Amino acid sequence: MSYLIEELIELPQDIIYLATNFTHYVKFDQQFYYTLGSIAFNPIFWNIAARLEYNTRILTKLSFGSPKLGCYVLAITIFSLGIYRDHVYQQLLLNQPTYLPFEESLIIKGLAGIVFGFGNILVLTSMYALGITGTYLGDYFGILMTERVTGFPFNINDNPMYNGSTLCFLGTALWYGKPIGIVISLFVYVMYKIALLFEEPFTAKIYAARDEELASKNV
Repeated sequence: MSYLIEELIELPQDIIYLATNFTHYVKFDQQFYYTLGSIAFNPIFWNIAARLEYNTRILTKLSFGSPKLGCYVLAITIFSLGIYRDHVYQQLLLNQPTYLPFEESLIIKGLAGIVFGFGNILVLTSMYALGITGTYLGDYFGILMTERVTGFPFNINDNPMYNGSTLCFLGTALWYGKPIGIVISLFVYVMYKIALLFEEPFTAKIYAARDEELASKNV
């Protein structure tokens, strides 16, 4: 217990030291930029693929005319790209300098576990609430939900999957004591925010068109 108290007292000093010497613990090398590219590629890819499907139905046509099968194919592709992205991130962390006070701190380890765990809860529960087609852009395939999901975790966060994923990146960085991971986590957060600028208005447009069509049929 006394050890944890000592850690807690020293933690602000460690944070200040890291903040003032941050560049000593990061390497902006080729692997770093490749990791950024891998992270940026995913939301760019799925937004382009989804818009292409919406405008041309190309994935549906390639899936024997089945929108659901086309959505599943896209889901597998996005999921696989996410696994590769996480692998690239993990390899980057292993090759980057470690801030030993964080790696050896039980408090930081505990915080990392909480952040990573909560991030996973947000991701997994949002996937469960939305289902495969709701998670993986089924609305672009014409597979629309009957009503907006308002239960957990959407009742505490508007974008739990994106924010949960960001927390997983951050939790991993803290667990290994890798300052570069904090930079990467910030980049992930920014990329998701940019993605939402394209996704949210377009999704709203899709559902507005559906509601307008239903209203016209009921006249």
